[in-house]
Amino acid sequence: MLSGHPMTGAPLELARRQFLGRMTTGLTGVALARLLRGDLLAAAGGGALPHFPAKAKRVLQIFCPGGASHVDLWDHKPLLEKYHGTPLPGGDAEVTFQGKNGNLMRSPWDFAPAGRSGKMISTLLPQMARHVDDMAFVHSMTSRTNTHGPGCIAMNTCFAREGFPSAGAWISHGLGTLNENLPTFVALQDIRGEPPNGKANWGNGFLPAQHQAVVLAAHQPLRNLARPETVSAAEEEATRAFLARANAGHAEAHPGNSELRARIAAYELAARMQLAAPEVSDLSREPAHVHALYGTNDANALKASYARNCLLTRRLLEKGVRYVSLYCASRASAVDGLLNWDAHKTLKADYERHAPIFDQPTAALLADLKQRGLLADTLVIWCSEFGRMPTHQEGTAGRDHNPDAFTTWFMGAGVKGGVSHGATDDFGRRSVQDVATVYDFYATVLHLLGVDHERLTYYHNGSNRRLTDVHGHVLKGVLS
Repeated sequence: MLSGHPMTGAPLELARRQFLGRMTTGLTGVALARLLRGDLLAAAGGGALPHFPAKAKRVLQIFCPGGASHVDLWDHKPLLEKYHGTPLPGGDAEVTFQGKNGNLMRSPWDFAPAGRSGKMISTLLPQMARHVDDMAFVHSMTSRTNTHGPGCIAMNTCFAREGFPSAGAWISHGLGTLNENLPTFVALQDIRGEPPNGKANWGNGFLPAQHQAVVLAAHQPLRNLARPETVSAAEEEATRAFLARANAGHAEAHPGNSELRARIAAYELAARMQLAAPEVSDLSREPAHVHALYGTNDANALKASYARNCLLTRRLLEKGVRYVSLYCASRASAVDGLLNWDAHKTLKADYERHAPIFDQPTAALLADLKQRGLLADTLVIWCSEFGRMPTHQEGTAGRDHNPDAFTTWFMGAGVKGGVSHGATDDFGRRSVQDVATVYDFYATVLHLLGVDHERLTYYHNGSNRRLTDVHGHVLKGVLS
């Protein structure tokens, strides 16, 4: 038996062999322990944060990979209907991502006015249309790439090449945690798989590794959190107590080592997550009417799975997760539009598959956040990597990629609902009014979190890097 702690002399009722064999008990999931205490997290965040009073405490990012079509979902173009089947003015022989384009093609779905604002929204999204009075649309977004992988990471990191921190990682670095028992940044991937370019969408880049997202989903809970059946609760508690005393003694012997204290905090979080993560991911705790609201038991298995992720998202936000990225669809497949919103050939069939998966669960999530009062301090953002052409792709009934015009929207804390910022041309081909970039988009996100995007920096390879690079202006038209 160990007679006592080598530093404190406290008695230990734990056999040496048991300790050596089971010392990792309670530390499972350390790779997932990406939280540090808030004072350690914000220390290098570009001055005292937040820089000014924040409207939002947390962010929900909803991402539809595949280049969701603005002219078929959010951006009504009456002239596209009027001139359906005729050439795009000035678009003679225009070649885009997959080749030559045909004539203008109206949306297969009608648009109808919604809400008090009368915002025209596709009838393909009847449930989402109920929220337009709380949304601020940005109809003039642009991207610097027309390729899915670079486009997705550009919309998440502001850079079209890998190696840069995601927005969630920057916010983790700058603002730290809102809770002591769960990650600061979580990415919920679709049951259909990862988005284009996968983990680069929620990576830490050159920021410390603890700022990358923890990846989970309703169908993919955190691993290795349960205590092994061969270890009793008393043994686990004794092991944790021993490690806590050892860590405390070592930290006291090295008072200037902040990294050591940070690592200790991460280990402690891993232990706390063993209790908190199973509770927050247990959807059976929700009443039947909530499951019905989201559609978690829908006959469409893909819709039901996404609905469970939406419900899990609300539970994570409610428990204080700072940044949640929720994905609806995955990477491209050999069949265009099968796994994501990339409708090159069969737009109507593809979107009539994807829209029902997205519509009810997402609308339910927004309604649930609102009725629980969470929208008062939660910022919701919706993204896709780019838009689609107003023409059909030659020889098909689908649309090619369009990085020159697409829609995003804001909702929640600090957002002026029922407004539209910027505009595309008469056919939705190009952004022409108050043209916006991803730098502007995230400058606005950070502003709502109380952060000056030019002051949230990290020194790397001789430069003070930032999320918005050397660009970005706050989109003041969406602010309340």
